[in-house]
Amino acid sequence: MNETTTIVWPGRPYPLGATWDGEGVNFALFAQHAEQVVLCLFDAKGKHEIEQIRLREQTGGVWHGYLPEARPGLLYGYRVHGPYQPEEGYRFNAHKLLLDPYAKSIIGQIQWSDAQFGYRLGSRNEDFSFSTRNSAVGMSKCQVVDAAFVWGDDRPPRTPWHDTLIYELHVRGFTMRHPDVPAHLRGTYAGLACGPVIDYLKALGVTAVELLPIQYFVDERHLLDKGLRNYWGYSPVGYFAPDPRYAATDNPVSEFKSMVKSLHSAGIEVLLDVVYNHTAEGNHLGPTLCFRGLDNAVYYRLSPEHPRYTMDYTGCGNTLNTAHPRVLQLVMDSLRYWVQEMHVDGFRFDLAAALARETDGEVDQAGAFMDVVHQDPVLAQVKLIAEPWDTGEGGYQVGKFPVGWSEWNGKYRDVVRDYWRGEGGMIGELAYRLTGSADLYQHNDRLPCASINFITAHDGFTLYDLVSYNERHNEANGENNQDGESHNRSWNCGAEGDTQEPEVLTLRLCQRRNFLATLLLSQGVPMLLAGDEVGRTQRGNNNAYCQDNELSWFDWDISWLPENRELLDFTQRLIWLRREHPTFRRRHFFRGIHGDGVRDILWFNPDGREISDEEWTHDYARCLGLYLPGDGLGDWDERGHALQDDDFLLLFNAHHEEVPFVLPVLRDDALFEVLVDTALPQGRPVDGGYHPSEDPYPVQGRSLVVLRHRRRGIA
Repeated sequence: MNETTTIVWPGRPYPLGATWDGEGVNFALFAQHAEQVVLCLFDAKGKHEIEQIRLREQTGGVWHGYLPEARPGLLYGYRVHGPYQPEEGYRFNAHKLLLDPYAKSIIGQIQWSDAQFGYRLGSRNEDFSFSTRNSAVGMSKCQVVDAAFVWGDDRPPRTPWHDTLIYELHVRGFTMRHPDVPAHLRGTYAGLACGPVIDYLKALGVTAVELLPIQYFVDERHLLDKGLRNYWGYSPVGYFAPDPRYAATDNPVSEFKSMVKSLHSAGIEVLLDVVYNHTAEGNHLGPTLCFRGLDNAVYYRLSPEHPRYTMDYTGCGNTLNTAHPRVLQLVMDSLRYWVQEMHVDGFRFDLAAALARETDGEVDQAGAFMDVVHQDPVLAQVKLIAEPWDTGEGGYQVGKFPVGWSEWNGKYRDVVRDYWRGEGGMIGELAYRLTGSADLYQHNDRLPCASINFITAHDGFTLYDLVSYNERHNEANGENNQDGESHNRSWNCGAEGDTQEPEVLTLRLCQRRNFLATLLLSQGVPMLLAGDEVGRTQRGNNNAYCQDNELSWFDWDISWLPENRELLDFTQRLIWLRREHPTFRRRHFFRGIHGDGVRDILWFNPDGREISDEEWTHDYARCLGLYLPGDGLGDWDERGHALQDDDFLLLFNAHHEEVPFVLPVLRDDALFEVLVDTALPQGRPVDGGYHPSEDPYPVQGRSLVVLRHRRRGIA
């Protein structure tokens, strides 16, 4: 290796990362316990290490230097010298090339070999042994970027929470089979920005896309050995770099920005699923790719008694140490970068409870991470969504996140699934979930938008599979069908998987309509899993994290099948109904009775009487009516005008038999219009008029009915 020939100036300790200022590049790397840091430069293809530059300046644990001759496109990595003492938590090994945690672009994928491990694989001493193999050849390389981009008149849509409808999708999987996306753009950021794709999203009516992880991640070695890949991307190692495998060009940064700009032009927000709770480096026997070699004792939570071992609150072998100021800074710098430089509109935090754990390992919603986020002026302007749990003790935190956060409401998912598969005694719990989960969120002055309502997500069954399988079928994952959730609260409607039985197929389609109608007409913020509106299936695989193939990809061909076109139309009508009627997207929780004596919600039995306190607890109860008067909103529009709406009556019947429902007579002119009846083939009758004085409405078994009474003067 040649000695330094490049001119090196002292540089600055801030900003961290590699920063092009128009004249040269400043390099800054935090490695508190390191004894020496070497910047390694590579040729244009990243194959040959052409120079090593010792960073001689150190300020507050930050090693830095300035290369006046360096330019954007330069490929680099680091070698960090220091003690290798696993028993003390130190795992420095200068034979391993390390990624810059602040790299804005990372090129190539890791080519696995034993060289990526800091110890000798197969040694009887395990990680107490020391590997001298050079890992550079098989490592990805960091790249200096020019951040310049013409954003033009790009403006964030800033859709209010109560108007938001989230659509969870996978960048690659959503367009890989799209017939109208050019072949070379399928599966990419540019593909997602194509006109036909955006037209579909607009026609559907969603206001935000939530992208599964796109920050640079790793395909684990054991998956590649089995011919699989990490499809979901929950194995990060680069928190600033968009993953290049989703880029159609050699400039993933610019391509990602263009995608965001195109979606914004269509009024669609971009939310990122981010994984700051753990990294791809696994447990103490994992590889050395970045943080472990930079300063293992700082970046990871280690066992206080045995620092050799990482604390695992994530189920992935390690937990990022956000209790350390510099690691917390890393996360905050990353979040602000994606907002300010990449123009994203919010984040969904994977296993967010892990981020709230303090130095003692306890979850503290008033701790450092939450405090820093709460006061940050940049993050105050974007949407923050927590997956409110992790795998550690005390990690289930649904309803416990502070003001400013919304949460994936796992209780909503579980209750709605249980109700529609026929569990008894659920109507009381269902009532809470339909009305925004006030029992979870109202106590600390949060609003219904704190509840992100969902039935399905990437993790678990699709909606089609939820009504088609009782058991998981994950054989393709190569883990003997032992992975994934075994308690899915699913029901196959009488046959497991594919069937030609007409009764079963009819019931399954009705159940899908039930779930969609419940989701889209509940208070709170609905999240729809991409493809549920057109019958996407994973053939019973509820843990398709490693299936980067047609099993997981959106099958656009099935969207043209008649039953799926009808389901898509049904979903669009429900979204339209929600968008046009503020009754279904209230900003505040129901109060029962306003100060002027107007009631804003009523609950009815099938006999037309209001439900008594005792009846809420009946184990056999599977039917209820929900009446939402349009004069009970108690809310105002953006210009301060009092909101009014039509009156709505929702009838729920999870019995297997028809239930005649006596419609309450609440107004003299109360002719109801039937808008939705999930028991009917297209989800609605041809002639929708129904008068309360007539016979009771026949609510078919396992169905949902929506009736409207128009108010005079309401558009």
